[in-house]
Amino acid sequence: MADFFLQALAQVGTPSVLLLILIGVLFGIIGGSIPGFTVTMAILVVFPFTFAMDPVSGVSLMVGVFVGGYSGGIVSGVMLGIPGTPSSITTVYDGYPMAQRGEPGRALGIGVAASFIGTLISVAVLVYFGPLLASFSMNFRPWEITALIIFALTLVAGLSHGALLKGLLAAALGLLITTVGYDRNSNLRFDFGFDALGAGFEMLPVMIGIFAFSQLMGNLEKLRDDPQSAKGANTNVAIPYTLILRDMAGQKLNTLRSSLIGSLIGALPGTGGTVANFVSYDQAKKFSRHPERFGTGIPDGIVASEASNSAVAGGAFVPTLALGIPGDLPMAIMMGVLILHGITPGPLMFEQNPVLVGAIYASLMIGAVVMVLCQLLLVRWFAKISLIPQQVLVPVVLMLCAIGSYALNNNLFDVWVLFAFGILGYLLWKASVPLTPLILGVVLGNNLERQLFRALELESSWLTFLTRPLSALFLALAVASVIFSLYQNRKIQRLQADGATSRNA
Repeated sequence: MADFFLQALAQVGTPSVLLLILIGVLFGIIGGSIPGFTVTMAILVVFPFTFAMDPVSGVSLMVGVFVGGYSGGIVSGVMLGIPGTPSSITTVYDGYPMAQRGEPGRALGIGVAASFIGTLISVAVLVYFGPLLASFSMNFRPWEITALIIFALTLVAGLSHGALLKGLLAAALGLLITTVGYDRNSNLRFDFGFDALGAGFEMLPVMIGIFAFSQLMGNLEKLRDDPQSAKGANTNVAIPYTLILRDMAGQKLNTLRSSLIGSLIGALPGTGGTVANFVSYDQAKKFSRHPERFGTGIPDGIVASEASNSAVAGGAFVPTLALGIPGDLPMAIMMGVLILHGITPGPLMFEQNPVLVGAIYASLMIGAVVMVLCQLLLVRWFAKISLIPQQVLVPVVLMLCAIGSYALNNNLFDVWVLFAFGILGYLLWKASVPLTPLILGVVLGNNLERQLFRALELESSWLTFLTRPLSALFLALAVASVIFSLYQNRKIQRLQADGATSRNA
């Protein structure tokens, strides 16, 4: 392992790659600092620029955006009381009150330090558990991989905030999108007489359209409904380094616990930073000697929030690299970068592309160091960037998305695909249909079809899926996740009904 890591470090340590990591971290922090822009949006905007790069350079750039984006959400959360990303929601609970007391530099410094430590701990988790999981999954045959993908899709759909049926339908729609064009037996499907559809839809315009376009339109709609939501803030921030070191010294157990929670939750498909954020904040409050002070501006809440959401980075890479199952939406896009460069994530990646795996480890660690330096040195500028109005931001981002989609194949058809799926994504968003299962279906659809065909070619009986222990286990877990989601939804509806009844009484 040491040999390939040193080779990877030599490649990542070149001036050009280090510059790409710096650019990625800066863009990620900027993206996370702007309310409503999100980490995913930042990754989608940068994605097209990796086309002409070699795999190590492209992945290093994306890892930089990933690390910077998860830490960037703290800026607007502390300065404006508006989380820059969904994974920074609980940061606002204590970060904003601390800033209101006249200590914005302290709040930002604590958050950045916790993000740095959380990222490093998550890298350790990735380095240790990634190869173990990959080694175990080497025994997976087409039946196990098919069942695992089905389980991942049902799990993500089940976590769709009480909308299980909509989540399952969204996942099915994502799978259906991947069936357009020629199948593995050269049969043409769903081309509707358009020659351009013969090759199917490119993943990038579909993903940008579904998520980025709909998100941007949603931001404009919220701004129209609440024009007062964009508020100003004092951007003169000074970082009290000595006080922050003293604060972090008293948060060792909280930092470790929150980082491990973030890494574990990041490794579960469909969860991500938002879930880790709330779980770690809740656990910090339960283990605290003074839970009543949470929400009043104490370091404990900021540390729990920022350490956990940054630790998601390393944890989310574990299933992505070892199994080829993206842990969350940004990981689905990261997986698209690897596929674009002809690299298939999965257990064989650790044997066939060990240097690239090592480059991801190295990029995460270097990105964490760069993130700390950038945040502490440029925090005043990031605070000013968080005030960019959506009326300016939206057209600029849409233009970049359209340029990126066109650059993919120098084909105007891909731009039309982007806007068509953008309208579809916006309509689904308006109908409260979760978009994450849909995008995961698009990312995993081709692999699911390939593995299913291969399994049926090797053994035509569908019962084989039930007679092989691991595939039967994954299918049972898929059914269990649906049943549990139904139970959870019923429980939430019952509690809401009881609350409404008590209020009326």
